[in-house]
Amino acid sequence: MLPGWGLSNYLVSLNGICHPERQRRISELDLRSFADAQDDKIIRKMASNTQDDKYHHGHSYFKEKIMLKMSDLDLKNKRVIIREDFNVPIANGKITNDARIKAALPTIELALKNGAAVILLSHLGRPTEGTIDSELSLSAVADALSKCLNKPVRFISDWLNGFDIQPGEIVLCENTRFNVGEKKDDALLSQKIAALGDIFVMDAFGAAHRAEASTHGVVQYAKVACAGPLLMTELNALGKAMDNPEHPLLAIVGGSKVSTKLGVLENLVNKVDCLITGGGIANTFLAAAGFPIGKSLYEKEFIATAQQLLKTAKERNVQIPLPVDVVVSKEFSVTAKATVKGIHDVSDDDLILDIGPTTATQFSHFIQSAKTIVWNGPVGVFEIPQFSEGTKAIGEAIAHSKAFSLAGGGDTLAAIDQFHLHDKISYLSTGGGASLEYIEGKVLPAVAILEKHAS
Repeated sequence: MLPGWGLSNYLVSLNGICHPERQRRISELDLRSFADAQDDKIIRKMASNTQDDKYHHGHSYFKEKIMLKMSDLDLKNKRVIIREDFNVPIANGKITNDARIKAALPTIELALKNGAAVILLSHLGRPTEGTIDSELSLSAVADALSKCLNKPVRFISDWLNGFDIQPGEIVLCENTRFNVGEKKDDALLSQKIAALGDIFVMDAFGAAHRAEASTHGVVQYAKVACAGPLLMTELNALGKAMDNPEHPLLAIVGGSKVSTKLGVLENLVNKVDCLITGGGIANTFLAAAGFPIGKSLYEKEFIATAQQLLKTAKERNVQIPLPVDVVVSKEFSVTAKATVKGIHDVSDDDLILDIGPTTATQFSHFIQSAKTIVWNGPVGVFEIPQFSEGTKAIGEAIAHSKAFSLAGGGDTLAAIDQFHLHDKISYLSTGGGASLEYIEGKVLPAVAILEKHAS
């Protein structure tokens, strides 16, 4: 069993089920899914971040990335291809969460304001290339965009061979992953995409870690290629937190397994002043330190890895505080009885489902002393009220901190919304895997190619 890292991850790890089934189980337990949790308040915060000068004008907080920016270009009467991330959840033809659509609106509106003919590209899901899957069509996204922009959005299914478009018009092209060669970054497909317009704008930070034809290959053949406002906003926020942070730098990493975030943990232990772990990751660290964890899920095969990380942290004078008390139960359910126990008192049949109040207070003190905070993952099964207090305390401590704070990951954003903290976190990232790879120190292919193209 997994404590403190979000119910959706718990269900996947425990049952090995796929995303739709995971959502069904969450619904059955009458708990909040990520799609339900990210409401308009989060999007308004994201939109204000995108337009905020401190993120993309004057000050560049990330490593010197020389990239042409959309805001630097004359877009008037130009056919502008904008790669966005409209990979939104759709059920029965209806979008259940339009977070990513609303996040892209400032970029689209800026292009229209400057007289461009706007061509929008995105993927949706993981279809078989060369096969049209109606359930993964972007047609519903076109309707949603039209309502958001109060302007017609023309949807084109067969678009690779070109089409007519006039300045002031918007076209949304069908799912890029329906095209053979998209995921393999095929050169011929990349050339066809580039030929659609005069300027290519990469604005989909959530897909920047994938070298695909519509995110990477197209840059090599575009007449002009540049970074969009949303991409720049994400890079600046992540760069401020990771590349040029004000110290002390504190990171909170929750998750089901050390193995899935090993690269992140290894990179962070060499950068941060304090590393707080949560959920199954914390369980593995507790086991590595010799504490009882009952029947909570942990990774026995990664105990040695956790011990090495603890050793490295000690050598580098990095603090990795472990829970001194936890909230346990004998079962995982919405009606489960919660009991606070000292970490030494955890029984063989206990499930650790949250950090205890003393631990929450101690972690909050670390947070209050930080100048930069990176948060990815809750520390308890916050969807269930009796196991939510730890994550709530962490979130509120971050909200009341004067530090620059960056939060990301589906469960993290859902927790922020649940506890009404969305206006109190400096930046909310929806980059998902791209954010994690940046924090891990990996090169993002779509960003790297834009740098190379500009040099």
